[in-house]
Amino acid sequence: MMAGFGHGTRRYPRSRGRTWSRTGPDRATLGIIGVICAIAGFFVLGIILGPVAIVCGWLAMGRTWSGGNRAWPALVAFVLGAIDTLLAIIWLVGAATPGSGLF
Repeated sequence: MMAGFGHGTRRYPRSRGRTWSRTGPDRATLGIIGVICAIAGFFVLGIILGPVAIVCGWLAMGRTWSGGNRAWPALVAFVLGAIDTLLAIIWLVGAATPGSGLF
């Protein structure tokens, strides 16, 4: 029996660890995306990129705090995103006070 184009005899593709699967990104990719968003949030748009990093880190951890040795990017993304968001809120409150020279 010959297999036609696109209908191989294998049940699973060779590359199981694809970056984007049909159900969404895997946990390692979400952790790395969260770390990148958290680091970029320290320089620009911290009020937006901080919560994005928190969400990516939370989803990369599988919505739990147990993850083992491979979950460090997710934890770093979560913590840096929280710090980033807190600093952005402090900056916004400080910029909105009277006498700050903004208005």
